[in-house]
Amino acid sequence: MTGRPLAHHRLDGPRAAPPLILGPSLGTSTAVWEPQLADLAREHRVLRWDLPGHGGTPADILPSVCEPGATTVADLARLVLDLADHHGWPRFGYAGISLGGAVGAHLAVHHPERVGALALVCSSARFGEPAAWRERAALVRERGTAAVLAATPGRWFADPDAAAASGPGGAVLADLAAADRHAYAACCDALAGYDLRAALGGISAPTLVVAGRDDPATPPPHARELADAIPGADLLELGRAAHLAGLDRPADTGRALAAHFAAPAGRSRHGETAHHGAPARPGAPAHPDTP
Repeated sequence: MTGRPLAHHRLDGPRAAPPLILGPSLGTSTAVWEPQLADLAREHRVLRWDLPGHGGTPADILPSVCEPGATTVADLARLVLDLADHHGWPRFGYAGISLGGAVGAHLAVHHPERVGALALVCSSARFGEPAAWRERAALVRERGTAAVLAATPGRWFADPDAAAASGPGGAVLADLAAADRHAYAACCDALAGYDLRAALGGISAPTLVVAGRDDPATPPPHARELADAIPGADLLELGRAAHLAGLDRPADTGRALAAHFAAPAGRSRHGETAHHGAPARPGAPAHPDTP
């Protein structure tokens, strides 16, 4: 026990089952994982957590939140380790969407003894140019998340109108509208400083990379770069899926993740639509708005 405050989180699944931690995308909450919860909580003790200033986590859980440029992905990863330590989990599976995936990749590189298996969903080793994230952080600090809300459905969803009108889609858009401006900006700062490309080869956890073929925020080449560089990683590209692929293709995402975390290391962990390590196209930028 560290004595530090814990991020807001939800627990589901059998108490004695293997632990699986699920990390959210920027602007969302634990609700972003709701469509996969039944699949994943069947055989795992699932912990979903909220970023600072998102969902139920207070903005000031990190002292750096109000210091522009000070928050890092390592700070967010520390929140996850505190949760795991609180629940007595020396080792756990981890799946994360976008920024939540960056947290998982950081943990797999810097704390490999803690991560038994890893899934990176619509994520990247580097989320575009740092200047774009710093600009977004400044915009949201000044005007709040309303400044990015109108453009978000077109990046998060393959069919924005239908998704925004749905229960899960509407819930995550409400999360974005309610997110604390300083904490959201601090997460943008973390993305600005994140570049794990040179360290991906050190990830030893069995890894599944999931991409949405219609994702403008982290296009498929970002997923291919991850899958090519992480030893033994598998890659699943989902058609008709944008940045929140788990909302656009909930059943396929849930099945792929459940199979991945159920499989022993070294065996195939995916369905037949997945493949390994397609060559990455260098230079495809991540969209700086909504991981």
